[in-house]
Amino acid sequence: MQRDSTDRVATARGRSRRRFLALAAAGAAGLAGCSTETATPTGGGSDPGDGTDGSDGDDGGSDSSDGSDDDAGDGSDGGGATPESVVGRSIEEWSGYDAEWEPPTSSPLEATLDAEVLVENLEVPWDIAFAPDGDMFVTERVGRVLRFDGENVSTVAEPTEAIDAGSIEPGSDERPWWVTGGEGGTLGVAVHPTFPDPARIYVYYTYTNDEGTKYNKVAAFDTESETPGEPVETVVDGIPANNYHNGGRITFGPRNYLWITCGDGGQPDDAQDPGSLAGKILRVTPHGAPVRDNPGLGDGADPRVFTYGHRNPQGIVWLPDGTPVSSEHGPTGRDEINRLVAGDNYSWNEVFKPEDYPGSGFHPPLFNTGAQSFAPTGSLFYTGDSVPALRNRMVTGGLVSQQLVVTTLTPEGGTLPPAEDAHAQVTDDWSDQAYTATVHTTMQNELGRIRHVEQSPNGDIYVITSNRDGRAKGEFPRERDDVLVRLTQA
Repeated sequence: MQRDSTDRVATARGRSRRRFLALAAAGAAGLAGCSTETATPTGGGSDPGDGTDGSDGDDGGSDSSDGSDDDAGDGSDGGGATPESVVGRSIEEWSGYDAEWEPPTSSPLEATLDAEVLVENLEVPWDIAFAPDGDMFVTERVGRVLRFDGENVSTVAEPTEAIDAGSIEPGSDERPWWVTGGEGGTLGVAVHPTFPDPARIYVYYTYTNDEGTKYNKVAAFDTESETPGEPVETVVDGIPANNYHNGGRITFGPRNYLWITCGDGGQPDDAQDPGSLAGKILRVTPHGAPVRDNPGLGDGADPRVFTYGHRNPQGIVWLPDGTPVSSEHGPTGRDEINRLVAGDNYSWNEVFKPEDYPGSGFHPPLFNTGAQSFAPTGSLFYTGDSVPALRNRMVTGGLVSQQLVVTTLTPEGGTLPPAEDAHAQVTDDWSDQAYTATVHTTMQNELGRIRHVEQSPNGDIYVITSNRDGRAKGEFPRERDDVLVRLTQA
C-alpha cells in the first residue's frame, strides 16, 4: 500500500485496538470465538451466498443466453462445479430463483430490530462477503481484506499498490470530512464462483499510477498466496478515480458474471459516454472479458458496459425473479434506487430531479429522495428467515442519514404495504412503473453511518459502519468504532 510513516503508525494503532467480542448466540455461524491476534495469510473464501446475489432477469437486465461462458476457464476443477460449467449458467440454476416470489404487504416497522456488536475497532470497513461455510471477508479502506473463519482473524490480501485511505481515531471529535484517501481505498470484495478452487477473491481498490493519476481497478488475489500484496490477475483497470465518486461495489450475479459499479470519478460528463468507464455498471466474466450478450451501445462503446449515466452507484442486488436493482448517490440529495435494464441510460448528469424525468428519454428511478440526502450505499435483498420483518425487501445502508433504509418493491398491480409509517410510497408518474417502491427508515442514529448490509449463508444479517471516515455526526465515532454487528428481530 502507498502510505507515509504517519499512516503506518495510525494503522498499527488501529490494528492493536481491534478485537472480537464474545457472541451470545450460537447462531453466528463461522464467527463465534474469533480473535484478532493473527494477521498471516491463510486460505479461505467468500461466496455471495444462496440468494443474496440475485439474478439477471429478462427485460430487467437479462443474462438470458444459452448458459455458455465467455472466457470462463482457468484450468481448475471445482469437483463438478468448474469455472467452465457455472459461469454463464441459466437463471433457473440459481438457488435464489423464484419466479413466483411475492413482496410483503406489512410494514417492516411492525418489528423491533436489535444490533449485536460482534467486532469493535475496525478501520473504516467497506464491504462484506461470505463463503458457503460461513467464513466472512471484510475490506478496510486502509488497504486490507480480513477473513473471519470462526477462530481467527487473518489478513488474506493487502494490495501493495492500493492507497491507504486513512482514518480518524475511535472516539475522536474530529470532523475533517476528507481523510487522506478521500472516498477511495480498498473498497469492494467478491469471491470466485467455484471457490476454493480456485481460491480467488476479487478486490476493487484505488491506486496512483507512475504519473500521479488516480485510478480504480478490480484485481484477483489468491487467498493461499504467500505474497498477499500481489494480485494474480488484473480483471478491470482504468476506472476513473478521484477523492469522491469512486463507486466500488463488486459482486457475482446468479449466473456468475461479475458486476462492477463505477462512479463518475469526478468526470460527470463522461457518464454519458458509453466508451468511458466513468459512471457505469459493468458486467464481465471472472477474467474481465465482456459478457457475450451485453448490450450493444454503438461505435466506440466499451462492451463491458451494462448500463450508463450513473453518478456514484454503490449497491446492487437482484430480486428473486432476476431483476437487478441498484442504489446510487445523487447530487445534494436526489439519491436513487433504480431498476437496471441492459443498455439503458440513467440520466447523470443531465437529469436528476424527479419532475424532470417525464419525457426526458432517460430511465426513471423507482425512488428519488428529492432534496433530502440518504447517501445510500451497500444493499442487500434479504431472503433469510432470521429477521422475518425484512424478508423479500431491499435493505440499504445510509451514510449521511445514519440509518437503515428498507424498500419494498411491489410489482405493478400488487398489494402495497401501508404508507402511513413510510418515508415514501412512490406512485408518481415520474417513477419507474414496473414496481412501486415503499420506503421505510429505521435504526436512525443507533449505529451511525451504515456502510453495507449483507446476508450470511444461514440467513443472518450483518452490518458494518463507517464512523471513522471523518464524516460521522452526533456521538459518533464511539470508542468502539468501527463495528460489525448482527441484526436480530426482537
